Amino acid sequence: MWSAEYVRIEVDDATPKVATIRIDRPKLNPLNEQVQDELKAAAEQVSALPQWRAVVLYGGPKVFAAGADIKEMADLSYTDMVRRSGALQDSFTAIARIPKPVVAAVNGFALGGGCELALCADLRVAATDARFGQPEIKLGLIPGAGGTQRLSRLIGPARAKDLVFTGRLVAADEALQFGLVDRVVAPEEVYPTALAWAAELADGPAFALRAAKEAIDRGLETDLATGLEIERIQFAALFATEDRAIGMRSFIEQGPGKAVFG
Repeated sequence: MWSAEYVRIEVDDATPKVATIRIDRPKLNPLNEQVQDELKAAAEQVSALPQWRAVVLYGGPKVFAAGADIKEMADLSYTDMVRRSGALQDSFTAIARIPKPVVAAVNGFALGGGCELALCADLRVAATDARFGQPEIKLGLIPGAGGTQRLSRLIGPARAKDLVFTGRLVAADEALQFGLVDRVVAPEEVYPTALAWAAELADGPAFALRAAKEAIDRGLETDLATGLEIERIQFAALFATEDRAIGMRSFIEQGPGKAVFG
């Protein structure tokens, strides 16, 4: 199993197809440069190994991630951040580009970089007492790891501007209303719910799920005509996969929804 100082990959024996990327940097999982680099390395690991077909992104039972390491950033100059900002975005993009379903399990705070990290997942389960926000404006900054882009694509530009302009915190129920999270459960149920959801997705057709994720994500980055072309190419390519053959044969012989994918 892969492990670094602050980020590790865990696998539960009951759900061997699901890899959990676990952040563990007490007390609030501040996302310093080392954590960012370790997240990128973990993303590369789970992307490369086919036995893991879905991923949970987890900061532990107390907090997801309370943001960047402000003490580390406070003395950085403009040229320092020019050098580092690309690597910062690359680490988060590596999470977003994992070619498998990714479910974020959010307890406690997901603020600043923590909120941006949660946005890199495909789906988000939050605790009833979770709090989300992009408070960078209160530091005289703006989000720098995707918050102005992924947040506005997920909840719309007006709501994103509200959160970015004010830096206010959003409770789980409001985040659910916005579409910032997909499910809200009791704090002790966050990780089990995310794990069960990921395990359900892990039993699906891996190449079709990969194609669906890429078509949606890449399509959002371009115009409709180009997005439709991405979809067409991905759709046609799946006719070369065994999963497509299994799914259609099962449908014909057993009816819908009974296919078992390898």
